Amino acid sequence: MKRSNFIRAGLLATAVALSGAAVRAADDIYPSKPVRIVIGFAPGSGTDITARMIAQELQKTFNQTFLVENRPGAAVQIAANLVKAAVPDGYTLLLTSNSSHSVNPHVFKTLSYDPVADFTPIGGVASLPFVVAVNADVPAKSLPELVSWSRANLGKVFYGYSGTVFQVPAETLNRTQQLGATGVPFKSSPDAMTEVIAGRVQFLVVDLASSQPHLTSKRLRALAVTSAKRSVLAPDLPTVEEALGIPDFDMAAWTGLFGPANLPKPIVDKLNAALLKILGRPDMRQRMLAANLEPMPSDPAAFGNLVKQQLKSWGIKVKEAGIAPE
Repeated sequence: MKRSNFIRAGLLATAVALSGAAVRAADDIYPSKPVRIVIGFAPGSGTDITARMIAQELQKTFNQTFLVENRPGAAVQIAANLVKAAVPDGYTLLLTSNSSHSVNPHVFKTLSYDPVADFTPIGGVASLPFVVAVNADVPAKSLPELVSWSRANLGKVFYGYSGTVFQVPAETLNRTQQLGATGVPFKSSPDAMTEVIAGRVQFLVVDLASSQPHLTSKRLRALAVTSAKRSVLAPDLPTVEEALGIPDFDMAAWTGLFGPANLPKPIVDKLNAALLKILGRPDMRQRMLAANLEPMPSDPAAFGNLVKQQLKSWGIKVKEAGIAPE
């Protein structure tokens, strides 16, 4: 080898070594500046409640600021694309649900992100039970009564939804039970609930976390949960399958933390270890249950597998609901 080539090779090797050392050093001191957690939902939504609770605990853990940034709109695509395009250094994270990662790929003909390839799974955070809720003035006190009342008022019944993750179970009910209801989209769950409370829309499927204040005040009435089993958070509510006999009616939400693709493993492991410790604390579990959130801790691999499984499962549910990609 010529001396010049030897020198160049040596310099390149040194540069690579220094670069690797710099990355390791950056990983070791992470986080050394504020971290933003982007969510695609409005303030007051179940995901927003979850994000703020987790951000507060991560801030205590790392003695560093964790900011929640609400970027609602376009069925969570705005938030997902923002994080997809971020530098994979751990300072821009996405706390999202199956809205963006399970449902969107099946309801949009073109999607500007890949829920698996464009993100690094960090860990599961919580599951959010969904309820079928009605305006307080709707005479139905049970799901079968809602079915009978809707059929008796064909063409006059509307259901609200804020995102496809709520539309799919609502439209499945509408379709299988011949309710003849018309779906009305809203930007956020609080917006949808406002219209149901006002009586301009008669029912909706919504997460228990964000709807609880309205259920407690009796401005909304919950009739059933949409999960496969009764929720520990609302044990007196039957499942949709129990109430109406619709087999395999299992639609609820999960939330989890992601980074952009190629997020370094040391950062992923550091964040996941913090999440597992936070979610494993008895006091944190009680706080989350009180907020109608069920802790869902998991390691990155298990969470990644859940994302893939849910992507397939919701694809089947979307087709059964008769929702064509737009």
